[in-house]
Amino acid sequence: MTSFVPAAEFRDVADQSEPWRRVNRMAIQVGRLTGWRRALLAFALGAIAVLAMPPLYVLPALVPAFVGLIWLIDGARHWRAALLTGFWFGLGHFTCGLYWVANALLTKPEQFGWIAPVAPVGLALLLTPNTAVAAAVTRLASRPGVGRVLVLASAWTIMEWVRSWALTGFPWNLIGSVWAFSEAMLQPASVIGTYGLGLATVAAAAMPSVLAYPSPDLWTRWRPIAVSATVLCVFFVFGVIRLAAFGTVGTVDGVHLRLVQGDIPQNQKWRRDLVDAHLLAQAQLGAAPGNPAPTHVIWSEAAAPLLLSRDPQRLSLVGSYTPPGGLTILGSLRTTADGIEPFQVWNSLLAIDEHGRIVGSYDKSHLVPFGEYMPLRSVLGLDSVAGGTMDLSRGDGVHTLHLPGLPPVGALICYEVIFPGEVTDPQERPKWLLNLTNDGWYGRSAGPYQHLVAARLRAVEEGLPVVRVANTGISAIIDPLGRIVASLGLQKRGVVDGMLPLPLDRPTIFAETGVWGGLGLAAAVGMIGMLVFRRK
Repeated sequence: MTSFVPAAEFRDVADQSEPWRRVNRMAIQVGRLTGWRRALLAFALGAIAVLAMPPLYVLPALVPAFVGLIWLIDGARHWRAALLTGFWFGLGHFTCGLYWVANALLTKPEQFGWIAPVAPVGLALLLTPNTAVAAAVTRLASRPGVGRVLVLASAWTIMEWVRSWALTGFPWNLIGSVWAFSEAMLQPASVIGTYGLGLATVAAAAMPSVLAYPSPDLWTRWRPIAVSATVLCVFFVFGVIRLAAFGTVGTVDGVHLRLVQGDIPQNQKWRRDLVDAHLLAQAQLGAAPGNPAPTHVIWSEAAAPLLLSRDPQRLSLVGSYTPPGGLTILGSLRTTADGIEPFQVWNSLLAIDEHGRIVGSYDKSHLVPFGEYMPLRSVLGLDSVAGGTMDLSRGDGVHTLHLPGLPPVGALICYEVIFPGEVTDPQERPKWLLNLTNDGWYGRSAGPYQHLVAARLRAVEEGLPVVRVANTGISAIIDPLGRIVASLGLQKRGVVDGMLPLPLDRPTIFAETGVWGGLGLAAAVGMIGMLVFRRK
């Protein structure tokens, strides 16, 4: 069999000690795989990498996953073969990492149950071009070893950014989220963002692959691994120092929040015979005694699953349970007024005062394909999972709301919080972020934990507190350093009472530069990999 690995790179290592020969042979065997064996290994490696994601955080799993990917790329005949390898890696990674999307379809089994088993694969197929391109670009680096590792880290990072806007965008489970178990390791996101954090993560995870290559001495062999590990250590030290420097974050005077987690099963949420019972139950949770009493009560996305803005009687009910001088903020559907054409429906946030008046609103602008609208509805002949027979309309975009008794707030509904650099109004920076979400679609799965991590990362990046209210959990008050101040776990009914944390005194570097700092760093690392470590 002809080797797929350049002989100059994987030559006989008889002059090396036995452990290094075994690593060399392993790399050669991996690189020589063809056909279904290569595809199966790539798929398995992508799946293994998921173990490092929330909520498991098996961080060492990244090493075999990315080392194996590098060796498969090194063994590819050309960039097209590497493209296919990256495709299979991505298919395993996204199918296993997003398995929970099937749960959303099973909330309507009579209508969508038939497609639920293949839905994670279908979503993965839309995302795998990103890993495929990253692998193909990596193969273009002329010299295996450190150069290709750096190019892979760079290409992976840039393609994660592409994933945030291609096909309407879905930057879920960014590789930097594997550090959410450590508050200190999240802090570099305040400078280089989640993309920059992921850049260092991929580089460190893949760097042990260079042990397969002959080196003149032990230090030369281990030096790149030591350097990449040192970068992560520097990140940790930076995080520890930053957390210590800010210490305990202050709170906004006179604002006492209550987050209402109704824990209403998704298959019951829209039943007409239960709407009023759900509405009353959440209102009563919000009005239960507290010490101190809440000034502002916040319900989840679509907590009032009806056209509340056009229902004076139910608005009055909500108002009667609203704290005097305060607000009830909740999610509901909103429509155009009678006689206004075209008729539109929005997924909205409403702020209601004690008199049942709507004093502020926000319409979701980044809608979920197949959930809130159905692409090619006329061709496919299917209703969307959440929007029914009519697509929801997009709002005007993220903007800062001014609500009575509260600092200026940036409202985000559902997965609008997962987009780095796109959560604040560029014209008027808010003092905090409010994320209403449902998450009842996903059941008891990894989905809600992954969604919570995204909210924590936005807090660190922007230096803003995030208040997250989820129907079935996980509801939380998050300070501007990404620390959870108070929370209520998954699938629990109850409330979270707490003060609203203050934002940091000044915007973070990430807030000033956006995603471009991390992406610029990724581009520089890629150029170093391509040019400095090129074949001589």
